[in-house]
Amino acid sequence: MDFIEVQRSDRIATARLSRGKVNAINGAVVDQLRSVLRAWEGDPEVGAVVVTGTGKFFSFGFDIPEFLSFTRAEFTDYLRNFTDLYTYLFQYPKPVVAALNGHAIAGGCMLALACDHRIMVSGKAKLSLNEISFGSSVFAGSTEMLRFWVGSANATAVLVSGAMYSAQEARSLALVQDVVSEEDLTERASQVAAALALKQGPAFASVKSLLRRSVVEEMSKREAEAIREFVNIWYSEATWANLRNIQIR
Repeated sequence: MDFIEVQRSDRIATARLSRGKVNAINGAVVDQLRSVLRAWEGDPEVGAVVVTGTGKFFSFGFDIPEFLSFTRAEFTDYLRNFTDLYTYLFQYPKPVVAALNGHAIAGGCMLALACDHRIMVSGKAKLSLNEISFGSSVFAGSTEMLRFWVGSANATAVLVSGAMYSAQEARSLALVQDVVSEEDLTERASQVAAALALKQGPAFASVKSLLRRSVVEEMSKREAEAIREFVNIWYSEATWANLRNIQIR
């Protein structure tokens, strides 16, 4: 895989985003991560999955400079692919732990929200759904996943403010469950994943499905219209001007 590094240890499989300094998400990243997850879903030797990143970023989110060259139709296709990925991950039958090694912004935060347990490093790392700060919207699925974890009041605060939360602030909002040092991240993620992997697979998958089925049904009903609205806002004059000023370094 070009942008996903994979590792296996005991019954824990790790997918590590590895695309440049900020692990920006594009179509190739989406396709490769889905491919890895599908292979592990059917592997009886995989009891749990860890998703993490390289460097100081879990993920910056979308590769905005790349998407500036896309037509509306091309960008819409990408968004369907991306939202299909996080919907699949949200329903994934095996436990998934997000080990947030650094900043998890916008689309990167959405991937983290699709996981069962989030562990974030302390220090300078930030977690945010900051789309409103540059004039963009979000998706039905990301809104419902956020509400699932933090409740409607906190979801409103997160999305309307576009705030950048430290690990401690994110934990106070229930955006993450654990905060650890950078040195302890891998060990803690392995501990959580190993504990979840001890659950009987069919029972875990059933309980997870029961907890999330109504959420996924709501996501599915509203996602297509949310994507259309997202695209209209994305290509509006004011938002487009802001997008052109975003650089990935």
